Amino acid sequence: MRVMKWSMIALAVAAGTSQMAIASSQDESKGFVEDSKLNVKTRMLYFSRDFRNAPAGEQSRAEETGLGFHGTFESGFTQGTVGVGVDAIGLLGVKLDSGKGRAGTGLFPTGSDGRSQDDYSKGYGAVKFRISDTVLKYGGQYTAMPVFATDDSRLLPEVAEGFLLTSKEIKGLELNAGHFTRLDAQAASYKDSIGGLNDAREKRPGLTEANVFGGTYAITDSLSTTLYYSRVEDHFRKWYGNVNWALPISDKQGLVFDFNIYDTKSIGENRTGAWVTKSDGTNELDNIAASLSAAYNIGAHTFTLAYQKVSGDGDYAYGVDGGGTVFLANSIARSDFNAEDEKSWQARYDLNFAEYGIPGLTFMTRYARGTGATTRTTDNGKEWERDIDVKYVLQSGPAKDLSLRVRQATYRSADGVYYGSNSIDELRLIVEYPLSIL
Repeated sequence: MRVMKWSMIALAVAAGTSQMAIASSQDESKGFVEDSKLNVKTRMLYFSRDFRNAPAGEQSRAEETGLGFHGTFESGFTQGTVGVGVDAIGLLGVKLDSGKGRAGTGLFPTGSDGRSQDDYSKGYGAVKFRISDTVLKYGGQYTAMPVFATDDSRLLPEVAEGFLLTSKEIKGLELNAGHFTRLDAQAASYKDSIGGLNDAREKRPGLTEANVFGGTYAITDSLSTTLYYSRVEDHFRKWYGNVNWALPISDKQGLVFDFNIYDTKSIGENRTGAWVTKSDGTNELDNIAASLSAAYNIGAHTFTLAYQKVSGDGDYAYGVDGGGTVFLANSIARSDFNAEDEKSWQARYDLNFAEYGIPGLTFMTRYARGTGATTRTTDNGKEWERDIDVKYVLQSGPAKDLSLRVRQATYRSADGVYYGSNSIDELRLIVEYPLSIL
């Protein structure tokens, strides 16, 4: 789930592209080996879900701990007019604690006996070409486009395979065009696992082919716009738009406004719509999902209000196009508040302790509430969620950049808005350590 990340991405794009480049990236290439990078990130994750008020005979708790190793190698580009390079991804997940009655957190693949695998691994390679400031990459890769974004919310990330063209030839403008034919799930070791057995109830047909294009333009250092289009064969087509405006008030005060909108419509066999069939038998996806957020920052404090609405037929659907493809303000820890006809609002508070002499320590809490949701079980569903997030990153010493994070979520719905359980208490303890080898 995207947790209001697009405003930060847009601001970073605006700031990063505001400087006029003296020479192209390829002109400044030092070589295949000289510009190479090798990084390994270790992640230990404890994940617990308490399904409160679970019916008798059903699982009341999921609780597992795992250790993930995420290695990436990025070569430089050879010198010359056309630069050539290669990238590689290596992933390994190891089970530290689990049990047959506690499996199902999404950290590990689950066998037919209901137990999580002891370990699983995946590897990917990609070749890339660069001319000036344009890069064409083919193979396994991560994506962060609002209509095709891989997810990294568990032990190991999703990985997509296909072509991606990225061009930054024009100052302030980034363009992307992609063709993807595979998407591998986070907790799976086999190929094309998106669309495999996602839960114990049914099998969802997955990705066959996805085509995407669009880009972001930084009009000024504080104002950017984004437009993307995607077409996922036999599922849906999407349009996405974004406007992000940062308004400085003083050295320590500012406002950020962020508007996101998706227009989704079923195509072909409508496989996604078939999975979300409503109680009246309808299953067409033809909807608009939009959100608007306003964040006020003063010193160490940031206060955010957000409103989101889904109108038309069906939920805002995603997943087959990447678990991160939901750049909406109220897509938070447990719920996306994206059901048909649903209206939701959010209040959020962030605190950066660097202002108080503790750099690296941050705190966040938020509350979101949705009403009017139309689902399989109700035509006026209500839901709410409360989240708390505390993170500390070591700033110096031999363990510099080691991060410790606690995430807690409380979710409630009396109307079955979110599949799985109406009442969930969730806790994640995350320890990450990034190591740069090259």
